[in-house]
Amino acid sequence: QVQLVESGGGLVQAGGSLRLSCAASGRTFSDYSMGWFRQAPGKEREFVTAISWNGGRTYYADSVKGRFTISRDNAKDTVYLQMNNLKPDDTAVYYCAASPYYNNYAFTKQYDYWGQGTQVTVSS
Repeated sequence: QVQLVESGGGLVQAGGSLRLSCAASGRTFSDYSMGWFRQAPGKEREFVTAISWNGGRTYYADSVKGRFTISRDNAKDTVYLQMNNLKPDDTAVYYCAASPYYNNYAFTKQYDYWGQGTQVTVSS
């Protein structure tokens, strides 16, 4: 089992920044690729970004490219999501997730473990 706990969400004005953290515990953190997803009210959960086990590869949804950055610190068992130039459309609950696989990062079914989510609200 892997337990994931997100933090860092909040209310921010458009154009502002937030940094989300996701702390993992349980199994060896570096055995997992990590992803961030988000879900807005009335919408399906969507892929935001993912990072390989050693941080060597990163993937981003087109909607966040150039604004969001994913990183991880395997010594701290933590993955981060730096979000800059936030827009009202970024408002959602953000979830981190752990995947034992090395491909198809954008698909929720690739992830075995999920955090409880943290709310991000961007005001216009």
